[in-house]
Amino acid sequence: MKVYLDNCSTTKPRDEVIEEMVYALREEYGNPSSLHRLGLNAEKKINAVRQNIADFLKVDRDEIFFTSGGTESNNFAIQSIINKYCRMGQHIITTRIEHPSVLNVMKNYEAKGYDITYLKVDNKGLISLDELRESIREDTILVSIMQVNNEIGSIQPTWEIKRILEEKGSKALVHVDGVQAFGKIPLNIKKWGIDAFSFSGHKIYGPKGIGGLYLNKGLKLNPIIFGGNQERGLRSGTENVPGIFGLGKAVEIIQKNFDEERERVKELKSYFVDRLKGTIDHIHINGPLGDQASPYILNVSFHYVRGEVLLHYLEDKGIYVSTGSACSSRGIEKSHVLLELGLSDIEIEGAIRFCFSYENTKEEIDYAIEQLKDSVEEIRQITMR
Repeated sequence: MKVYLDNCSTTKPRDEVIEEMVYALREEYGNPSSLHRLGLNAEKKINAVRQNIADFLKVDRDEIFFTSGGTESNNFAIQSIINKYCRMGQHIITTRIEHPSVLNVMKNYEAKGYDITYLKVDNKGLISLDELRESIREDTILVSIMQVNNEIGSIQPTWEIKRILEEKGSKALVHVDGVQAFGKIPLNIKKWGIDAFSFSGHKIYGPKGIGGLYLNKGLKLNPIIFGGNQERGLRSGTENVPGIFGLGKAVEIIQKNFDEERERVKELKSYFVDRLKGTIDHIHINGPLGDQASPYILNVSFHYVRGEVLLHYLEDKGIYVSTGSACSSRGIEKSHVLLELGLSDIEIEGAIRFCFSYENTKEEIDYAIEQLKDSVEEIRQITMR
């Protein structure tokens, strides 16, 4: 049996998405910047997809920009905002558990003399709104906080950020890395006062190499990529037409199936947790459960087991998991997210991330639990001698 539980790293594209991309490659291969019919048809379809995504997020079509994915969207948003508003101040607020595509941008600007405040998190991976409130200064220009943490699934209260900024009389902008939230949890970008929101296609059963960014139309930002003035001058480069078509189809399906698929995954995660607790001793669930966490993400530490060893044991049995973020899991450093939770070395070394999909079944979960039990026991017989 093959059980794929690494859906935070990437998801399997839906058949309808693949078909839509093949159609684009075979039939709608015109350059959207061309003036002939093939080009105009591609441009028309791109605008239809843009409208579809805007409807899903309840924003305006002209506020959606296509990128190559979450990393570019985060870089685009943060760097454009900083470059535009640097004369108003050089203080930025973020958290200590952001994705590397945010943290490494912050380190870059820190080296240039910007003052970065890194908010701490509690043992569930949640920020303190009081600390956020106290961190806001007159020269604060940006607050950038991830909506759903990619390693432990904690959901940050981003809906409170703009209210707190207004209380403090701050005009700082709000950027949200929404890559693990888009299509997974309910969102209300406009109501929450979010100015920039990043998302990616391959986390929602769409293609890799395509993503997007919501930008409040009142921002009037300058580009960081220059060229032929595609994406209304903010992101130049020939559009990834097959990728955009595939993303559009993925969003179209999620919009129809959002509640049903989310409830299905929520039940599967709960079933997995119950079975895990009743089957394997000496484990620790990292991060929150319930409404404070994404139903799609579960991080578990198996004591006296090295995560990478367990990963390969499971792989040999057809079960695919992760030890953390796929964008940084090949490094030798310990997870910065788990370190910030205050976990012990044993808990960090034995951490495995399980990420669920609407395609997973209870039969797959049962098989995964059985193989987990056998694998953990076998490894512990070696490590606990």
